[in-house]
Amino acid sequence: MTVTLLVLDSVGLGALPDAAAFGDEGSHTLNHTLEVTGTTLPGFARLGLGNIGGVTAVPAHPRPLAAHGRLNEVSLGKDTTTGHWEFMGVVLQHPFRTFTRFPPTVMEAFDRLTGRGHLGNYPASGTDIIKKLGESHLETGYPIVYTSADSVFQIAAHTDRVPLATLYHWCEGTRGILQGDYAVARVIARPFTGEPGAFRRIGEARKDYSLSPPEDTVLDALLAAGREVVGLGKIPDIYSHRGFTREVKTTSNLDGIARTIEEMRRRPHGLVFCNLVEFDSLYGHRRDPQGYARALRELDERLEALIGAVGEGDVLFFVSDHGNDPTWPGSDHTREYGMLLAYGPSLTPRALGVRSTFADLGATIAELLEVTWRGPGSSFAPLLHGELGTP
Repeated sequence: MTVTLLVLDSVGLGALPDAAAFGDEGSHTLNHTLEVTGTTLPGFARLGLGNIGGVTAVPAHPRPLAAHGRLNEVSLGKDTTTGHWEFMGVVLQHPFRTFTRFPPTVMEAFDRLTGRGHLGNYPASGTDIIKKLGESHLETGYPIVYTSADSVFQIAAHTDRVPLATLYHWCEGTRGILQGDYAVARVIARPFTGEPGAFRRIGEARKDYSLSPPEDTVLDALLAAGREVVGLGKIPDIYSHRGFTREVKTTSNLDGIARTIEEMRRRPHGLVFCNLVEFDSLYGHRRDPQGYARALRELDERLEALIGAVGEGDVLFFVSDHGNDPTWPGSDHTREYGMLLAYGPSLTPRALGVRSTFADLGATIAELLEVTWRGPGSSFAPLLHGELGTP
């Protein structure tokens, strides 16, 4: 049996009950994006996206193909790592640290590591800060350091000034610096190329250096039970490359979809796990609803191919890990419900309600693959197979 998990990074389905504490009350990534752009998603409507509570910009379908509901995040955060870890059974009691400026202790250690000074050290869009500081970087060789509302330490460097191997070495060393009181979720290598006025980030050469999950995840349980676990795109980075039998690089949303279909057709006995990051990285953070809607439509146009790759007895999940409402003020993620759609030829299309934690997803995947999981989360696999019960 193959279970495929496709994460639509940041496609949130409405503000969580505690969203006001995060400044996100009233946010709704999906509704607002579709409403301001006039975009329709007929494929997702057929699956049942419009049958989910709180979704008004997609029409409800009288006979949806998929089981459908929303995921409630209980970890105290709204970032990629927090959401993905909770998917796989690690519920965080405290949010990752964020910084508006990394303190002198950190930056002095960073400068000793690189043997150079640094530029930046403030929250910024990656494209904006490279445009602003890229020429100074070329002149001095100093790396550009920046952060965001996420728990990240990002290092940008031009490949003509800093070879990729050197940038990766700096990131590995920085991961060692940012521990304890200064622990952030991810250190990210952001190489770029081009000339002043025309710099271009090299997305395929990006690398994330994540903290390792503090406890075993569902991925670890699957691996220990002999199941295949294929991580595509940035998924292995998020779990610090733990719990995978194979890793597959992707270069874009569309490439991620194509690679996912290839893996599904191999029929591995286990999990195929992919993240489509461009919703978040290219459009949410840049507050670009038109680009966001275009990316949603591109996925919608490929749903037939994805569904066609699902074998008898297999399951395909569509989920999301947080929101990033491109119509919302600022550049932060938004604290929202996660999407939940589950399709399979032998599954019962039914309402799944609001699941009490993202961890219900991991518990369900474990049960579907006949692997014991004793961590957080309650499996809704029986509901997918038509058994009676309350969603």
